[in-house]
Amino acid sequence: MTEQPFTAPTEAARRGDVPEGFRAVQVGGPFIAHNGPLYARLVDERLQLGFRVEPRHTNPLQICHGGMMASFADMLLPMAAMYQHAGERRFLPTISLQVDYLGASPLGAWVQGEGEVLRVTRNMLFAQGLVTADGAAVLRVSGIFKLGALIGDGSDRDPLRLRGAPA
Repeated sequence: MTEQPFTAPTEAARRGDVPEGFRAVQVGGPFIAHNGPLYARLVDERLQLGFRVEPRHTNPLQICHGGMMASFADMLLPMAAMYQHAGERRFLPTISLQVDYLGASPLGAWVQGEGEVLRVTRNMLFAQGLVTADGAAVLRVSGIFKLGALIGDGSDRDPLRLRGAPA
C-alpha cells in the first residue's frame, strides 16, 4: 500500500463548525479531553454527542481511526444513559463494547451519535447506539456497563448542563 499525502483539514474542520444546538462539553478524563473536543445537545430529552474529524483523529488514508471511533462510542453510551436512565447517576465502567464499523468518517466529517438504554439490572446497564458521519451510518455499537459508584449524591440529571442551554 502506498502512503497517501497529508490532506489539510477542510475549512469546516478549521473553523470547528458544529450543527445547531451542539455545544462543547467536558466529559471523561484527560484522555477524552486530549482527543476532543466533544459536543452535545438534547433533542426530545435524548442526548446526541458529536465531534468534527480533525487530522489528529485520522489514519494514513485521512479517515477517522477506528480507535477514535471506539473511544467515542465508549463515551456515547454511558453519557446517553445518564440522561435516559431514571436511577441514580453512577460511574458506568465498560464491561463489554461491541463495535460494528459500517462506513468511513473522512477528515472534516461531522460524527454524531445517539444511544439508548435497553435494560438495567441490579448491577448492569445494557445500551446500544448508532453513529453517523455527515448523516451516513458509520458505526453500530452496543455495550454492557457496570453500575459503579455514585457520582456525587447520584441525583444530578443534567451532568453536561444541557437543559436550558441556549441552542
